[in-house]
Amino acid sequence: MKALFLVGGFGTRLRPITNDLPKPMVPIMGKPLLERSFENLKRHGIDDVVLSMCYQPDKIENYFGDGKKFGVHITFVTEETPLGTAGAIKNAQDFFDDTFLVFNADILSDIDFTEMIRFHKDRKALATIAATEVDNPCDYGVMEHDGNGFITGFKEKPKPHESDSRLINAGVYIFEPELMDHIPQGRTVSIERETYPLLLQMGYKMAVYDRCSYWLDLGTPQKYLKVHRDILEGLISIGECDYTKNQKHISKTAKMHPTARITEPVYIGDDAEIGPNASVGPGTVVYRGAVVGSGASVVGSVVWDNVKIENGASVENSVVMSDCVVARNSKKHNAVLTKDFDQPIAV
Repeated sequence: MKALFLVGGFGTRLRPITNDLPKPMVPIMGKPLLERSFENLKRHGIDDVVLSMCYQPDKIENYFGDGKKFGVHITFVTEETPLGTAGAIKNAQDFFDDTFLVFNADILSDIDFTEMIRFHKDRKALATIAATEVDNPCDYGVMEHDGNGFITGFKEKPKPHESDSRLINAGVYIFEPELMDHIPQGRTVSIERETYPLLLQMGYKMAVYDRCSYWLDLGTPQKYLKVHRDILEGLISIGECDYTKNQKHISKTAKMHPTARITEPVYIGDDAEIGPNASVGPGTVVYRGAVVGSGASVVGSVVWDNVKIENGASVENSVVMSDCVVARNSKKHNAVLTKDFDQPIAV
């Protein structure tokens, strides 16, 4: 089975992290999100993927190449202009002649793809949509369904009395190739607002797969911080990142001063250096080659590779991007730090 990843989004809400980086290339525990997704997909025996690209496609293609190095076969399809979710799927039609998976590339979940495929085949559906349950569906579009798992309706941002459903689209789909015939060619089309309601109106079987206990869309810096904390707390496994809950994970090549204070949950990557009387954690991830200086403190933050946090500096609830220098004795709280500027994170 093949999988299609929709990787063309601009990542506007995740800026400045995505100013010069496509959202699927944002690192999760030191590797691009898309690479983590490939690792997860391979667990289910799927290694043939198509990437539908638009924003900074060269950075994706240059990193992955043909995919051989990552244990997958990759085909690239580029949109000249954004075509929307359904338009991007239609643009890749020539590569699919059998049942296939589709992913919004900014989604992290614990969906069992093998089980979801089995569910789809059992239902003999044209489309199966993975769903996640939310406490308050009023800010989302919800899917209503019957007792057999078939979708009966879609409601956009329903008021409390307008729907009993709390299931929202989780951004993972299984399609039969015939679905492509109902997407117009060469224009922007939304799968959620246009294609799905049309298929339902035409009487096609559409199933909802609601066996998902963890789901997060990597839309904002706050959510970027959250997913790292969730990984450290054992709430979600991403690719090879299967960490014991609330533990210290320190690379064998990291250099730790004996007086450094490390508080779990924490991850310290290869060749990182933690100086004397420095304090790291809880809820902190330090990537490869980063340096935390003498007496510095890093709490609830994600520190990218080759960062230097100078002596006495304090970093809290922040993302420190690659090659940044955090000045001696400075305080950086609730911010995204780039080499050129800091941007506050709303808390």
